[in-house]
Amino acid sequence: MMFLSQIKQGGVACRYPEDTNGMAHQVNHATSIYQLACDAIEQGISLATLVEQLGLGEEVNLAELANANRLDCPVRHPDPAHMYLTGTGLTHLGSAATRNAMHAKSEELTDSMKIFQMGVEGGKPANGEVGVQPEWFYKGNGAGVIAPGEALPSPAFALDGGEEPEIAGFYLIGKNGKVHRIGYTLANEFSDHVTERQNYLYLAHSKLRPAAFGPELLVGDLPEHIEGHSRIERGEQTLWEKGFLSGEENMSHTFKNLEHHHFKYDIFRQPGDLHVHMFGTATLSFADGVQAKEGDVFEISSPSFGLPLRNPLAKADELDTEVTPL
Repeated sequence: MMFLSQIKQGGVACRYPEDTNGMAHQVNHATSIYQLACDAIEQGISLATLVEQLGLGEEVNLAELANANRLDCPVRHPDPAHMYLTGTGLTHLGSAATRNAMHAKSEELTDSMKIFQMGVEGGKPANGEVGVQPEWFYKGNGAGVIAPGEALPSPAFALDGGEEPEIAGFYLIGKNGKVHRIGYTLANEFSDHVTERQNYLYLAHSKLRPAAFGPELLVGDLPEHIEGHSRIERGEQTLWEKGFLSGEENMSHTFKNLEHHHFKYDIFRQPGDLHVHMFGTATLSFADGVQAKEGDVFEISSPSFGLPLRNPLAKADELDTEVTPL
C-alpha cells in the first residue's frame, strides 16, 4: 500500500503508511499520476511496481503543500470531457434512514427504502456472483473536479449546497476496454439536498454539481472498516461535525458489485477514458437541519486516507442560458 499526491506545478509525491510525520518523497521522473497510470498499463505492471522502479527522490512536506493549496485532485484527464464523475447511493447501512426522512409522506415504503432493502438482501452475493444493481447517478465530467483547498462553487440557481463525505474510486480504461483501478480517495460529493427533497425525480438535477477529491490517493486494498469525520467550519467556530463509517463492513453492497454495475455498460469502457465513481454515504449535515452558507469550510477526514479534504463553499455567477439559433 502507498499514498500518492499530485503537485499542481508538476510532480508526484509518495508516502507509505508508516510515514506519519507528514513527509513524503517525490517520485523520480514523474509529472502526473495520470501519466504514471498510463505507463503502468502500457508496460503491463502495477502502479506500485512502476513507482518502485522509478524510485523516490527529494523529500517534500505534504501538510505544507496542502496548506498552500499546491495539491491537486490526484488524477485528472488531459481532456475533461473524457473524465466521468458518477456515483451510487443507498449503499451504506443507515443511508436509507436519511434519504427516507427526506421523501417519506406516508407509511408505505418509499422507493428509497425499497432499493435499500434490495441492497441489504442482494448487494453482497456469495461466491463472486453478480448482486442486485444499486441506485446510480451521473454527476458530470472533469470540468466539475475541484482541487483540495479550492472553493466548491454552488450554482446561482441552487437552493442548497451541502457536503457528502464519501470514498471515490479512480479508474482508467485500457486500449482493449479493460478497466484498471488506479486507487481510492476521500471525496466531497457536493449536492443540492433542498432540490432533491422537493421531488425524488429531481435527484438527477441535485447531483449536477462539482465535487472535490484527495488530497491523497490510496494505491492498494481498501480497508474493510473505515472511520472518518465530517465537519463544517463557519469562521472560527465549528458549525457541525459528525463521524461517518465506510468500507464493506458498513455497506450493503460490495465494491466489486458496485464496480460491476457501472462498468457493465460498454459506453463506460471506452479506451483512454477516466472514471471517478463515488460509493455513497450515510452521513450528511442537511439531515441534521444544517444549511451551509458561502464562506463555510467543509472538512472530510479519515486516518485511512492521510491528509483531510478541505474546501470552502462559494456561489457561482449566474449564467446566460439563452440559446442562440444558428
